[in-house]
Amino acid sequence: MTNDTLPRPVRSPAFDDAIGGGRLQYGFFGRSGGVSQGLFAGLNAGLGSGDERESVVENRRRIAAALGVKDSRLVTPYQVHSPDVAVVDGPFAGERPKVDAVVTSTPGLAIGVVTADCGPVLFADTSVRVIGAAHAGWRGALTGILENTVAAMEALGASRRNIAAVLGPTISVGNYEVDAGFHARFVEQDAANARFFAPSDRPGHFRFDLPAYILARLDKAGIAATTTGQCTYGDEENWFSFRRTTHRAEPDYGRQMSAIALQE
Repeated sequence: MTNDTLPRPVRSPAFDDAIGGGRLQYGFFGRSGGVSQGLFAGLNAGLGSGDERESVVENRRRIAAALGVKDSRLVTPYQVHSPDVAVVDGPFAGERPKVDAVVTSTPGLAIGVVTADCGPVLFADTSVRVIGAAHAGWRGALTGILENTVAAMEALGASRRNIAAVLGPTISVGNYEVDAGFHARFVEQDAANARFFAPSDRPGHFRFDLPAYILARLDKAGIAATTTGQCTYGDEENWFSFRRTTHRAEPDYGRQMSAIALQE
């Protein structure tokens, strides 16, 4: 593929300003530019999906090329909605670690996460060239995946006052209905979390603002963060959505990738 035909990810002007160039590449890759068909139509990057493996491998190769790295140098973890982080300096040897964020200071290595409604967060401290990528669903965000990613970056020499972060496409509050037990779990941890919930039309249910919750956790951790603002559920043309698939009783769904790489 030529540069003109590579997938074109969503980027954030605010994040671009914050990193000031920084000799890195990043992007939030949606559905466009891929070879998958059917339920997975587009740039499905989910190794755990039921898509044809050859299609997923080709889609990931295209993402790597768009980031300027070899396809073998694009690493993503086996995500399990945990607060755990892996520090990496090369492609995984053997099975992928079961974690929900990856951090590196190795040039020429792209790190990423896949999502389909959860919040993908990319981090960079360009002053010391340390980057991170986190998968922040409600469970991971609630149990500390964002703060743990920052701590892992600090262990590599980053400073939280220099870390910039950007939240990519995530399900929006208007499309994220939860039950009373979900609401109670958050409020029991911190009564102030009630501000991230709005009434729903159904009794005993609420609308949860996952993007606002993620940004608030980052702000409390001292991280300057912004968001690209897209809703994965509401924009079917451009983004995969687990919840949309669930509402339609479809058997599977694609995953989009968010990734970042230090240039050599």
